[in-house]
Amino acid sequence: MLFYSFFKTLVGKEVAVELKNNVVLTGKLHSVDQYLNIKLTDVQVVDQGRYPQLLALKNCFIRGSVVRYIQIPPSEVDTELLQDAARKENAPASAVSSKA
Repeated sequence: MLFYSFFKTLVGKEVAVELKNNVVLTGKLHSVDQYLNIKLTDVQVVDQGRYPQLLALKNCFIRGSVVRYIQIPPSEVDTELLQDAARKENAPASAVSSKA
């Protein structure tokens, strides 16, 4: 759930998505779901010469299982918040319940 929550904060931001078949798409993140399926708007193909059939693509839905990487601008990442959330998610159950 950590990644899902993180990607929800990036809705409306420009991202680059590299797929497992080596296609790289850039676009504005429109939505993401719990399976990390992604919907992009204003899509552009990075290697237009290699994938001319994708030039007409404006919006797309990408199944989460075909995503290799998602690149986001460094300015959009709050590393302290992300590290804190990761620590909380990985904390033993007894440590979490004793603090409550």
